[in-house]
Amino acid sequence: MKFLCQVWFDSAEIATLTEEEGRRLTLESIDSDNRLRDSGHLIVANALREPETARTVRVRKGEATVTDGPFAEIKEHLGGFVLIEAKDMEEATRIAATFPVARYGMIEVRAAFDIRFPDE
Repeated sequence: MKFLCQVWFDSAEIATLTEEEGRRLTLESIDSDNRLRDSGHLIVANALREPETARTVRVRKGEATVTDGPFAEIKEHLGGFVLIEAKDMEEATRIAATFPVARYGMIEVRAAFDIRFPDE
């Protein structure tokens, strides 16, 4: 089964990391990703830029509108995601607990599924 692990950060807390702490966290995350890749659990992992760099797209009545920044002001922001393969939710949550970034935020683990037409 595939599980999407969303990495959520408290915006104020993650901003307190020093450059050295951020560099160390990045290196630990790369090592963790490599171990999960070697074990066959990691499908893809990506970090996201800060919410202020985002654009929000809406399509209503055939018209697209684009606004700068996130849709809403929130305390936490989505900092990245990891798509993993695990046998069940218990294994997926055990894997998520090994992510170094979990020390600075939270990991939301959700089962993913492919959307297909019934005859496929």
